[in-house]
Amino acid sequence: MTQTMTQVVDAFEKARKYNRADDAIAQGLYPYFKAIQKHGGGSVIVDGEEYVLTGSNDYLGLTQDPRIREASKNAIDQYGTTCTGSRFLTGTLEIHAVLEHELAEFMGKEAALVFGAGFLACATSVVALCARHDLVYFDRENHASLYDGARLSWAWDNLRRFKHNDAEDLERQLKADEGKPGGRLVYTEGVFSMSGHIGTVDEVATVAKKYGARVICDDAHASGVLGPRGEGAHVHFGIEDKVDVVVGTFSKSFASVGGFIAADREIVDYIKHTGRPFIFNAALPGPSVAAALEALRIMRSEPHHRENMWKNVNFMRSNLLNLGFDLLGSNSPIIPVMAGEEDTAIRFWRGLWDAKIFTTPSLPPAVPSGKAIIRTSYNGAHTQDQLEKALYAFEHVGKALQIIR
Repeated sequence: MTQTMTQVVDAFEKARKYNRADDAIAQGLYPYFKAIQKHGGGSVIVDGEEYVLTGSNDYLGLTQDPRIREASKNAIDQYGTTCTGSRFLTGTLEIHAVLEHELAEFMGKEAALVFGAGFLACATSVVALCARHDLVYFDRENHASLYDGARLSWAWDNLRRFKHNDAEDLERQLKADEGKPGGRLVYTEGVFSMSGHIGTVDEVATVAKKYGARVICDDAHASGVLGPRGEGAHVHFGIEDKVDVVVGTFSKSFASVGGFIAADREIVDYIKHTGRPFIFNAALPGPSVAAALEALRIMRSEPHHRENMWKNVNFMRSNLLNLGFDLLGSNSPIIPVMAGEEDTAIRFWRGLWDAKIFTTPSLPPAVPSGKAIIRTSYNGAHTQDQLEKALYAFEHVGKALQIIR
């Protein structure tokens, strides 16, 4: 009897065959991992050259605020550079509790929980809250962190996707699931990170409550941006009682790194004791906590940072539209500029780079095929000269590539 031998394939062969990045680098068309030597809010230094930065999520322009830098430095003296443990064990610092208290108060919620990363906060909100028989409804454009949380949880087998910002499609799916066992959880976003659309959180939440569903809103790009003081989408729409859980990050408006969840005390307590990505992750270091706390206090008391941001955003949006660019209906600080095919987007990026404008292209699969974009965003630290320089470059490169006439 002849025994058939199964050929073993080297699992690393796929990595050895991957040469897409090397090819792009060789052609001078690789737009990623540009090493920044110095950050100035609206501009950066790369290889000794100054570039206008139009891709940062530093919406309020606070990353270089001297008060935040000083708070972070002082926290190093008190707490050291890291916690060397999870929050569950030896990683909880007094300043964690202070930030959580002030953050909950700011968000209009009973309690808050601080995470080592915004990605972890989003993923944990799904992992901890979605049980085996629960039905989960995602806006199709929800962030990858929510989808990865679903893959790690019971939610994946019961996940429904409703059309982007479409409360009617959500209602159709909720109605179709009437009578089925389990709870209902609806996940949406305050501002969507690629399209730049402000989420129809008010409409989605109203429909969700009609069917007894809980609402979780990822406000990573809405914190500091929406609401009278930057509280987020739930306050912007005046639906504080309809959004049950707010998830966010410190890596954008809060000029730091890390993430948070804000909700009723019993919900936060449950996540704190059952959310595996939280329990088994190292705590956010003191210097990062101190930076986020100082940014929160500035956000609360100094509205001019947000006002400057919106002034700059509206200036760029109106002028880019007047030039003839397709901005995909963006109505937030994130302004995607449609390029079309992947090759066009890369050449668009290269032309802007040569004009000393730092942008970031978003290519498939991050966006649909044939709909590659240059993803731009603008903050309160941009000067008028920087914005006009960016507009000049967009106009000339856009015309050269026949993206606009």
